[in-house]
Amino acid sequence: MALALALAGGGPLGAIYEIGTVMALSEALDGFDFNDLDAYVGVSAGGFIAAGLANGLSPAYMYRMFIDSESAEVPFEPEMLLKPAFGEYAQRAATVPALLLESLREYLRSPLRQDLAASFQRLSQAIPTGVFNNAGIKDFLTRLFSLPGLTNDFRQLKRQLFLIATDLDSGGSVAFGSKGYDHIPIATAVQASSALPGLFPPVEIDGHWFVDGALKKTLHASVALKEGAQLVICINPLVPFDARHASHEKHLRQRKLVDGGLPVVLAQTFRAIIHSRMETGLAKYDIQYKDADVILFEPSRDDADMFFTNMFSYSDRKRLSEQAYRKTREELLRRYDELAPKLARHGVSINRSVLADPCRSLTRRMAQLKRSRARSMGLTALRLSDTLDDLARAIKRLQPRQAA
Repeated sequence: MALALALAGGGPLGAIYEIGTVMALSEALDGFDFNDLDAYVGVSAGGFIAAGLANGLSPAYMYRMFIDSESAEVPFEPEMLLKPAFGEYAQRAATVPALLLESLREYLRSPLRQDLAASFQRLSQAIPTGVFNNAGIKDFLTRLFSLPGLTNDFRQLKRQLFLIATDLDSGGSVAFGSKGYDHIPIATAVQASSALPGLFPPVEIDGHWFVDGALKKTLHASVALKEGAQLVICINPLVPFDARHASHEKHLRQRKLVDGGLPVVLAQTFRAIIHSRMETGLAKYDIQYKDADVILFEPSRDDADMFFTNMFSYSDRKRLSEQAYRKTREELLRRYDELAPKLARHGVSINRSVLADPCRSLTRRMAQLKRSRARSMGLTALRLSDTLDDLARAIKRLQPRQAA
């Protein structure tokens, strides 16, 4: 039975939420190995996680890389996403003299008939297409996938990986990793899939320009369903925030999102649009793929932490991933009667004993894994030391014979 995972975007914040959720699911779902699925679909930030899992990186490794960076072999620093796109600025600035000259010529041909503002409208072509440089995404993943046992080549993966981007000129979706698009390096595909318009410049690949894959759809779970997946677990980190419900549930004064200024207003608008579109898509899956089960996990709409968290704070990252872990465990218990029969059809079961453990937490779990790794490394070092001692003794025994 084909099992698949579909991860939506959401920037570094979304990736942190997805890691916490995946950690909870990996412990509680027996028969659903996040490193041995039949297909992975990633959009934008979800592409980071999907590419890592498909490459064999464990959920715990992804946690160390994104959240507990100090202990990671190749740490991810969100600051790399905030480097100004100086190359884009310079390229656009270089076009200003020619655009200005052409605008003046057009206006002077018939100044009485031409509107001054309309004549100089072409100067808008000099506005940069992105504020920040997302080349750091490709550079980081290229280094990561050059480690032993990993690959930057879709064709060398043991599992199907699809990273979704939008062709800027046609508006159509492209699934990198599919036939005809599997020669593109995985790192480049992730960069293209996460090129959010206005924030990052479009990415050129084979003469085409690509932007964020979420422009067309939110999850693109249909890519896995078309490949024959019968169970697709979907994780969507972005939901519109319900300030009224949050204040009622927590007995707090209601927040007015407008007080947060333009960034908060745009964030709420973007979340509402893509979430509404996702709900429409999920409803269609029930009709088009009646023999398949699609299970969605996402934050609750009154989750203020998910909406307002500072993604660049290490403490906030750990707190948010812990919250995603805890909320997912609670959701599995709450939805047990609904989910258990669906999962059972595909050989997957929910381990209630794991969920019933009141002392289990993501922080404690990672500490246990860290101690286990340390003991393992210590044992390996001890065995190496013993081997070197044996080798030294053997060399000493041989030296007198050679002298004789």
